Amino acid sequence: MSDIEGGAASQQPTTPALDASTPPPRQGRARHRREAASKSTSRSAVEWIVVVVVALVLAFLVRTFVFQTFFIPSGSMEPTLQIGDRIIVSKLSYNVHNVNRGDIIVFHAPPAEATACADPEIKDLVKRVIGLPGETISSVGNTVLINNRPLSQPWFPATPLGPPIQKQVIPANSYFMMGDNRTNSCDSRSWGTLPGGDIIGHVVLIIWPLSRIGIP
Repeated sequence: MSDIEGGAASQQPTTPALDASTPPPRQGRARHRREAASKSTSRSAVEWIVVVVVALVLAFLVRTFVFQTFFIPSGSMEPTLQIGDRIIVSKLSYNVHNVNRGDIIVFHAPPAEATACADPEIKDLVKRVIGLPGETISSVGNTVLINNRPLSQPWFPATPLGPPIQKQVIPANSYFMMGDNRTNSCDSRSWGTLPGGDIIGHVVLIIWPLSRIGIP
């Protein structure tokens, strides 16, 4: 029997073989980081697309049903609204309260406006409510009469009336509209009363130019 030198027999520790498809640890971590970054970028892109789509939908809904901006192209509402003013119109105001005398409103131009005012290109108008449904309106000199009584008009200084108001009874759900620049305004004196269904909304704010920001 031969002796084993050194006493007890021993085995050298072995290193387990790596699968050929498994990258070295450092390369694996790098690839993991690249994949995570790619997924994060894709997720961020999707989130931004969703945000943009939602913002566009909300902007459309707000413009259609809540607020809309308009540009003033003429001087028929001077001095209250001036050429170049930009205004915000609330489309919900008259869902919560009635149309009031003195309100400034934007509305679809009545069919007769195209011939009465010789301006067929105009689609929407802005004027002030002067007469309400069922009232009798007329004028004497520069004085507007409502039901044969002088109308108090605190919203602007007394100005020449210009064309007179023919005595008439305002139909149900209709309004008599006039521009504040009365000597230079084509309004209900020319094209008749405004049906309530043609109202777009109530002018609530001047937003431009900055020097004129405020409630008209």
